[in-house]
Amino acid sequence: MSTLSWFITGTSSGFGRTLTEQLLARGDRVFATLRKTAALDDLKSCYENTLAVAQLDVTDTAAIRRVVKEAFERFGKIDVVINNAGFGVAGAAEEATDEQIRRQIDTNVIGSVQVTRAALPYLRAQGGGRILQLSSMGGQLSFPGLSFYHLSKWAIEGFYEAVIPEIAPFNIQVTLIEPGVAPTGFGGENLSRTPVMAVYEPTPVGDFRRSVAAGAFSTTGDAGKMVAAMIDSVSINPAPKRLALGSDAFDMIGAALVGRLADLYNQKAVALSTDRVPRTDPF
Repeated sequence: MSTLSWFITGTSSGFGRTLTEQLLARGDRVFATLRKTAALDDLKSCYENTLAVAQLDVTDTAAIRRVVKEAFERFGKIDVVINNAGFGVAGAAEEATDEQIRRQIDTNVIGSVQVTRAALPYLRAQGGGRILQLSSMGGQLSFPGLSFYHLSKWAIEGFYEAVIPEIAPFNIQVTLIEPGVAPTGFGGENLSRTPVMAVYEPTPVGDFRRSVAAGAFSTTGDAGKMVAAMIDSVSINPAPKRLALGSDAFDMIGAALVGRLADLYNQKAVALSTDRVPRTDPF
């Protein structure tokens, strides 16, 4: 197995930390970024020759460009760029503060977009590479109480739908990672809860809050197995556009897609009737 070099954002915990651990254990090189670098001191002491660590807040575009440049200069080549840093807002859309909305979009959408944009010139110059974008099953379906989180995931998936064919001629491939629920610690400092409006307590948003508080959402996914599947996906050519991870992701994404197709075909007659010359199909 050849040694690869990886650039990963958001490595202090969760998938980012597990990715870093598994990659270093197999002998790869990792340029890990995070907001508080001390969180990786234990790994740095064990892998001083294969782990580089840099402070990065992905809401700082100037810092993204500087750190991405540093990473390519440090390793000479980056085979895989992983956009993993994430943030979530939980609560009704009306309840969220302007600051929460801005941070949600700045972290999950603009941060990932700017890391990708910063890396593309280097990936093109070296003849190609891979990008893994952490999305979520929440990039294909949605739950009341997570509207702004879903906004960010659906937005980043739409971004890559257009970017993938743009960069394909340069041998740069992308996989959108869509995990289900896993014990990654996402409910800590990376999840911001909105102020509570009493009017939403008897609604699905209130039901969602109570379910979260009661621990009713089972974590069916194994984070270590999910990370191993992410790493393995890099050896698949052509790259899978999407990688659903976990039985909950598989089942719920499938049901959402089937439902959307049914809605579309139920509107077929109306859609065809609005052409300049209306078209009719036999079925």
